[in-house]
Amino acid sequence: MGFTTGLLGGFTLTATLLYLSASLHTRNRSYQSVLLRQQSHLLNNIVEPQPALPPPTARVIDAGLWETAKDRWNAELEGNVRKVQEMDWRGVGERVEEGVSRIWRRAYDKTKEVVDKSP
Repeated sequence: MGFTTGLLGGFTLTATLLYLSASLHTRNRSYQSVLLRQQSHLLNNIVEPQPALPPPTARVIDAGLWETAKDRWNAELEGNVRKVQEMDWRGVGERVEEGVSRIWRRAYDKTKEVVDKSP
């Protein structure tokens, strides 16, 4: 091993050891800082508790086009079913019967007039 190789090897070894020790020291100090901050926060909360957080608000999501169309369809269908269920079917039958008899009477009267007018 020559002079330059030994010098560079020693320098590399020394620099590596210094870097690793400084890095370890920095990590230890940052971990200690986190622990101290956490302990300080805990002690401050014992003396002066933080106010409670407001309850979370409900998340409102607008329905998409498809869901809106389905809701409208269902509402329309529900309204029509309700109308059919609440309808007075006897009254409807009576009105239809009166209408048919009126049409039948007119047709009968017209044919009677035509028959009476013919010589």
